[in-house]
Amino acid sequence: MAARRPVAGPGALATCGLESILEALKLLLSPGASDSGSLQITKHDVLLATLSSNLSALEDKLLKDPHWKKLKLLRDEIANKAEWLQNSVDVTWSFTSQTLLLLLCLKETMIHLAADFSPGKPSLRTPEAAPALSPDTLSISQQKTVQSVLQFVVTFGVCPYLVPGVGVPLRCRTAFGAVVQDVVCLSAPPDATRRLYTSCRILLNIAHHTSLGSLIFCRHFGDIAAGLCQLGFCPTKRKPLKPEEEVLTEEERTFSREALRDILDQVYQPLAVRELLILQGGPPQSCTDEKTQVRCWAPAWLRRLCGQLLSERLMKPSGVQAVVRGILEGAGAGVAGGSDAEAMAADWKKCDLIAKILASCPQQSLSPEDYYRDICPQILDLFHFQDKLTARQFQRVATTTFITMSRERPQLASKYLLEPVLAPLHRCLNTAEIPESGMAPGTILVTEEELSRCIEDVFKVYVVGNEPLTVLVDSLLPVLGVLFSLYCFTKQSMSHIRSLCQEILLWILGKLERKKAIASLKGFAGLDKSVSSLPSLCQFRAAAQGGIMITIKETVCDEDEDEALYQKVSSEQCRVEHLGDLLSHCQECGLAGDFFIFCLQELTHVAMENETELKTKRFSSKSVLELEQHQTLVEGQGQKLLVLQLLAVLCERMSEQIFTNITQVVDFVAATLQRACASLAHQAESTVESQTLSMSMGLVAVMLGGAVQLKSGDFAVLKQLLPLLEKVSNMYPDPVIQELAADLRITISTHGAFSTDAVSVAAQSTLNRKDPEGKIEEQQQTSHEKNSNGSDLEQQQSREKSRQMGLKSHTPPIAQEVSASRTTTNHKSGSITTDQLQEVILSAYDPQIPTRAAALRTLSCWIEQREAKALEMQEKLLKIFLENLEHEDTFVYLSAIQGDMVSKYREPLIHTFLRGARDPDSAHRASSLSNLGELCQRLDFLLGSVVHEVTACLIAVAKTDHEVQVRRAAIHVIVLLFRGLSQKATEVLRDVLKDLYHLLKHVVRLEPDDVAKLHAQLALEELDEIMRNFLFPPQKLEKKIVVLP
Repeated sequence: MAARRPVAGPGALATCGLESILEALKLLLSPGASDSGSLQITKHDVLLATLSSNLSALEDKLLKDPHWKKLKLLRDEIANKAEWLQNSVDVTWSFTSQTLLLLLCLKETMIHLAADFSPGKPSLRTPEAAPALSPDTLSISQQKTVQSVLQFVVTFGVCPYLVPGVGVPLRCRTAFGAVVQDVVCLSAPPDATRRLYTSCRILLNIAHHTSLGSLIFCRHFGDIAAGLCQLGFCPTKRKPLKPEEEVLTEEERTFSREALRDILDQVYQPLAVRELLILQGGPPQSCTDEKTQVRCWAPAWLRRLCGQLLSERLMKPSGVQAVVRGILEGAGAGVAGGSDAEAMAADWKKCDLIAKILASCPQQSLSPEDYYRDICPQILDLFHFQDKLTARQFQRVATTTFITMSRERPQLASKYLLEPVLAPLHRCLNTAEIPESGMAPGTILVTEEELSRCIEDVFKVYVVGNEPLTVLVDSLLPVLGVLFSLYCFTKQSMSHIRSLCQEILLWILGKLERKKAIASLKGFAGLDKSVSSLPSLCQFRAAAQGGIMITIKETVCDEDEDEALYQKVSSEQCRVEHLGDLLSHCQECGLAGDFFIFCLQELTHVAMENETELKTKRFSSKSVLELEQHQTLVEGQGQKLLVLQLLAVLCERMSEQIFTNITQVVDFVAATLQRACASLAHQAESTVESQTLSMSMGLVAVMLGGAVQLKSGDFAVLKQLLPLLEKVSNMYPDPVIQELAADLRITISTHGAFSTDAVSVAAQSTLNRKDPEGKIEEQQQTSHEKNSNGSDLEQQQSREKSRQMGLKSHTPPIAQEVSASRTTTNHKSGSITTDQLQEVILSAYDPQIPTRAAALRTLSCWIEQREAKALEMQEKLLKIFLENLEHEDTFVYLSAIQGDMVSKYREPLIHTFLRGARDPDSAHRASSLSNLGELCQRLDFLLGSVVHEVTACLIAVAKTDHEVQVRRAAIHVIVLLFRGLSQKATEVLRDVLKDLYHLLKHVVRLEPDDVAKLHAQLALEELDEIMRNFLFPPQKLEKKIVVLP
């Protein structure tokens, strides 16, 4: 890159040291004395006078000082071999030339000293001693001197000669730079371009020395690169010049171009990218004097050149990382991963900029596919940095780039980005492509590291990126079954990828079209065999580092077939339960409600199918067709059981907010009505279905009763129920349900303009079941009342008619409450009649369980309301309650227990239950603890005197009892205790609250049973809520008004 290397005479080099050269450089940089007495002196005059004075002082020192004689000989020798004009009318160029000569002397001296240095052998006596430094090593103060000299050389010899738009102008840097720009005389020889070429070439020559090169490029790479760009690529005038008139020869321009590419390859690549971006230009820069103030952009040739050079940086190995680091480190974030990286990580705009750069195919690439083939592996590597702060920056860039490429070129992104990311999951599905040698039992298909990295990358792209592009969603669909199987496996043990799998599944289910989401859930549950899942010959296994790997399953021996069958059944049960857990997070979006309705519709289809009896013919006597039919029938039965199992899990896991809109409620009611009609057609009507039917009709009654503000569009949805309600009103055997169905049909048809008492009572009954303590107020009072006596007569006639027809009454609780409480609706205290009371008492002896329970609850309600007629017959009512306490059905005897007697019988009850907790029978112990929990839940402040005994019992049982059911019951007592006391817990349990807290933490850490752990976690959540409300009570904005006497 440099000119012919000058070699000093051996005598001069032998005696010239670094100290004299550095002293001469300091002399050139000395500030000098300014004439402060003159008011007319300016900064420009001071600068020129100082430069001239320093040059004269240097020459005098070289001529007169005998210690500098060798330095003068060396400088003169190098100056004689120099090929540039060293003296000029322009003082700034003379100063620059002398400085460059001294730097060349410094370089030659350092090379000579290093060549003559031979380090001695290390002493065996002191091996810890540091090795001797090379004599060409610069001290810290000497490095500072050289850096100052280089700063002046670049300021006087490079920056003033850059054309507008190339590099950062001196005026835009410092005030001193503006002064330098004014004092440089461009008209004096040598030409400005020749000065720029000389400065750049000599600096590159000096940079051949490693130490000096690092000092040059670490701070002045951008200015030198700008100069070389101008020298080698700036277009010349169109009119051809004569050879003698050309400032630069073609060889010199070629040298500049080659030198630029060489230094770009040599320096730290992020630095090269950053400086090229600055050269390419961002905002316009001020490049003229203050009078014009014209804003200049980088010229077109420079922008094209920088774009080409940046593309070359990008296409090199690790080029993506260099580009990312160059932009991030040059955007005010400091070094990637530095102290300011946290703020940088949150700036998505810069990530979008990088993504657009990486996603754009450069002109140097042969084709977009070639570019993607080279770049995409580097983009995927950005996901896997270990340093936390650097990783966060790079991962955001990688995610944004991944999404941008998928949006702009989905086919190439699918081939070179998505397929490599999802390859470990596809490997499980494409086992047919694996050679037989790789299918031996125990063979690892996917290693722990591969699977963990796959799941983490999918999470970063899909969930963090959160762009539901078609190519992204479609690429994930084939492996959803494997992902769900992995999620189920992680639920059985501790794994760091469990939450990632759950978030990925929730994301894709939320972004899919509802039909596709339901189809995927069907595949998860096993209802749709077309959805790909983990092949039967593969299995998940816990890995050594705490992760999960996929292996070939061991062959099952004949003796292990029963165990394999058990594992299969239990696995299916776990899948259904884990699906319920997953859907519990999908209630707000409505997916859980839609899938619940789908299961109900599947149940309806099951009810509508013709039941074919299993033939008892032996398998040996069956034909192939009969065997196939038998197999189909068995599979159908398994499908029915699976649907029922799904409904059971969903009913257990889902909350009451499962339905998010009117349409879902109507679909649920329609599915229930269809199943009821199908059951009637097959004469398979049951009590459970009757209760479900009554509940669904009660929901419609609640909506029509005013609990929901219905619009005209909602009534259009409700009208879908009219044909089904008509069928129920005509076919259902129970007259109460018939009447309610007919009334609902009328109310829907009239858009709520006409409503009967039956609809209002059904709505109120449904609300009371949802909130038995009456916290939910009645939304709307009916305006149409029937005669109560006439209603009783109709009820009696209906019952007589049903008995005469020989039909069993399967009237569900809600319907029975409609009939039993028909006489109490809209009545105030003291308004019930003797006939009404006798009717309810008669219902209390009804053989049908729902009727009897409803009557008992009605009597309890009247007693609590202090109804006069009921109080007159309290002895008889007490006898009725006592008799029903002996009833075998829980629904009846629990309805009879409606009196708070715990305060009176506190002592004997507590002692009995505490003694029962020590019973040899584990069932008795668990039952006693359950009763103790119910009792403590109601005692409130009465628990204070025995709280220590109860706590000691619970701690002992929870820690020492060997039966898991008993330990569960003990922990559940604490849950009930916290729930019952609520905010009173801090006062009632203040002496034992710490002991209970330690017990719960002990259970969470050491208890092997998951159910007991769950109870303990629930108790901790209750305690957390209690303490939060105690420490941070809700602020009430209220004004206190005091009435003065």
